Amino acid sequence: MIPMYYRAGGVEVSSVMVRSLRIGEGIPKICAPIVGKTKDEILSEAEKLLSASVDLAEWRTDWFCEALDLKEVLTVLKDLREILGDMPLLFTFRTAAEGGEKSIKPEYYQELNKAAAQSRHIDLLDVELSAGEAAMSELIVEAHRYGVKALASSHDFSGTPDQEEMIRRLCKMQSLAADILKIAVMPQTPKDVLTLLLATEEMHRKYATCPLVTMAMSGMGMVTRLCGELFGSAITFGAAAKASAPGQIETKELAEILAFFHKGSRK
Repeated sequence: MIPMYYRAGGVEVSSVMVRSLRIGEGIPKICAPIVGKTKDEILSEAEKLLSASVDLAEWRTDWFCEALDLKEVLTVLKDLREILGDMPLLFTFRTAAEGGEKSIKPEYYQELNKAAAQSRHIDLLDVELSAGEAAMSELIVEAHRYGVKALASSHDFSGTPDQEEMIRRLCKMQSLAADILKIAVMPQTPKDVLTLLLATEEMHRKYATCPLVTMAMSGMGMVTRLCGELFGSAITFGAAAKASAPGQIETKELAEILAFFHKGSRK
């Protein structure tokens, strides 16, 4: 059961400004992952985003071969900021426990994310719910101290929780003062896809006071990357180079489909 204190009490969902990008209004914004393993690959991918149908970039730092060297990470971040200019940058180290490329000690996870926020080269910081409430709260406070928005996230690569559990997770992240709430699940049946969409709609309508990002992964869940505007999801992830998760669509095609859905929803 969803605790009553999570209810938005009729408060409208607020959009979030990240540089000149408003997240939470209109067509879902397209985020493209940068998943190069070397510095040269990472910077090359960033260059390509400038001419792609992309609203914001995500550096998936867990793909970086030197991700456990903080000095190297900060060097790459500086170069990414110079290349991307005014394009918002989301910093993400996806842990192995949530489907990422590397295992990481909790202490370094905190150190890495704090350093990214303090660098002033990023605009958004991904913070995993599985890190624990205390760790998540600490990172959100640190992000806000440096003017960085916190995107709280929960990923389930083994299946799809029930509707109430997904809403509970999103509400928990919201209660910890996250600016954007994200949940991604792995559907086993078409019904799982519907469950994710129903959870999104209910969360958006009844509880959310900030933007949501939800998706069912794999080909089966691809529709959830396209219909976010109808159900209440504000960002969708597409592949400009290499996909970072199953079911991501090429960004140019994704932009065209999102525009089609947007036009249709206005009729």
